[in-house]
Amino acid sequence: MSLIPATILTGFLGSGKTTLLKRLLSEAHGQKIAVIENEFGEENIDTDILVTESKEQIVQMSNGCICCTIREDLRETLQLLAAKRRKGLLDFDRIVIETTGLADPGPVAQTFFMDEEIAETYLLDSIVTLVDAVHAPQQLDQRQEARRQVGFADQIFLSKTDLVSAQDVADLTHRLKHMNPRAPIKAVHFGEVPINEVLDLRGFNLNAKLDIDPDFLKPDEDHHDHDHDHGEHCSHPSHQHGDGHHHRHDDDVKSFVYRSARPFDPARLEDFLGAIVNIYGPRMLRYKGVLSMTGTDRKVIFQGVHQLMGSDLGPAWAEGEARESRMVFIGIDLPRDILEQGLEQSLAAG
Repeated sequence: MSLIPATILTGFLGSGKTTLLKRLLSEAHGQKIAVIENEFGEENIDTDILVTESKEQIVQMSNGCICCTIREDLRETLQLLAAKRRKGLLDFDRIVIETTGLADPGPVAQTFFMDEEIAETYLLDSIVTLVDAVHAPQQLDQRQEARRQVGFADQIFLSKTDLVSAQDVADLTHRLKHMNPRAPIKAVHFGEVPINEVLDLRGFNLNAKLDIDPDFLKPDEDHHDHDHDHGEHCSHPSHQHGDGHHHRHDDDVKSFVYRSARPFDPARLEDFLGAIVNIYGPRMLRYKGVLSMTGTDRKVIFQGVHQLMGSDLGPAWAEGEARESRMVFIGIDLPRDILEQGLEQSLAAG
């Protein structure tokens, strides 16, 4: 039986998660979605959609979707839903988990890999993060949960962009890309997002056959220098006050990119990454790479979240293609110098 895809929907309070979910559930897409929501969300999704008011933990909706409120931990809820589905008591094609606005998505994502029964039943498809363009600058300044939600994202949707200036949107986008260069960013209005931009993104395939994102770390206007420090010479408007004084967003969630034309030595790299994850794992939100390794003509794809790391063989390097390793690390106050030095020492002797 094929795995049940799961999407984690996250975003700070008031960012529009419930609006997006309602749209997702009411659209005539022919898919049966089971929604798991935290019971202390800003607004219960069932009020507008459910046929009848009910105090049951799992409620069938009018369009065949299911709404479920977590009363135990997530693992038990996932096991319960899977068991009811196997017995024919519930019918659903996929799961969407709406986290509370204050949640760190990390432990939610880890649930899908830490428990064997869950890992054999579900496939974590992606983490989708909503960012409120009006309040995000302040939330990102003041709340680490908001910064973590950005760092974990496979896809970022900007809501309420119509309520701020085009310059504010550009500044916020610049900041978000600096924090997480691997997540596409798209403005949305009132949750109007085509379902194919929310589901089946294949953004989070840990320990699975990985598709390579063709634009992954493409050095265009891009994020390739997002590892810059926003030091005193940075002239980007989001780092300037109107009075000309410089202003830095000193976010603790930052990303940096590592590149090397020399291949890695597999044993050395494994030892180094193992040690780094052991020490800094809780602060490593997401990391991903397309690697050139000695001993194989194929690309090695690796990615991870916190202490969980997986790698797989990708397609062969094309004839004439530059065999360059590219890695991105997104984390909280990660020691970039230690990481870069360790990666350099993990390269094959040249």
